[in-house]
Amino acid sequence: MDWGMKNRLTKIIRPETGRTVMLAVDHGYFLGPTTGLEDPGKTVQPLMPYADTLMLTRGVLRACVNPDVNVPIVLRVSGGTSILGNLADEGTTVSMRDALRLNVSGVALSIFVGSELERKTLLALADLINEAQEFGVPVLAVTAVGKDMVRDARYLGLACRIAAELGAHIVKTYYCDDFEKVVRNCPVPIVIAGGKKIPEREALELSYNAISRGAVGVDMGRNIFQSEHPVAMIRTVREIVHADLKPDKAWDMFNTLAAEKEGAFA
Repeated sequence: MDWGMKNRLTKIIRPETGRTVMLAVDHGYFLGPTTGLEDPGKTVQPLMPYADTLMLTRGVLRACVNPDVNVPIVLRVSGGTSILGNLADEGTTVSMRDALRLNVSGVALSIFVGSELERKTLLALADLINEAQEFGVPVLAVTAVGKDMVRDARYLGLACRIAAELGAHIVKTYYCDDFEKVVRNCPVPIVIAGGKKIPEREALELSYNAISRGAVGVDMGRNIFQSEHPVAMIRTVREIVHADLKPDKAWDMFNTLAAEKEGAFA
């Protein structure tokens, strides 16, 4: 692994802890104006000081994020489909040259293992890895799950291992029962997706369970920016990821931070 690749990986995963808090705000590429992301710049700005990495599209990066931002970028480079069509029928939408012009630390692409377009998405991942390798850019493979797929350790373990075998440097997947088996059988770091919005306490427990069972971090979006107290949420998740804060203490921290924010506007 060359110096540039190693350097970019240390920007994504903090070397002090070997972990990362990724803030996912790329939902608009297939969902359109997602609740909480109607104005991406306004949503992201107060959360950036607490994120180790931003995951987003080039359109939102260029239009909504100030160039003086000091947060590493993992750029979504797959798309071309929407919630109204076949999500698995994605393609690569950003050239590596444009990604480098945007000074990214990594690029991300979804794979759809088990779908009718499985081969297409896996070969797209392989092509991206080949191209990114020439420029020393890490690739994050996202194990997207179709409606007919079960989010269990057997399926997610299969998808994560295939992504790693193809050369992905990091894999994003879902938390599941027996998650430690998924981690054990994947030779590259795993971050977990937050998924759809759930109650804050459940999201904090999800983060802790994933970290305690081997994930190197979370790539969380809706469970942060759709919270009534998004800054309190990301700050608490950060303590779970980097300081192993347990769920009960995390819940207390979240409520304390949320109350402080409310008091400030009283």
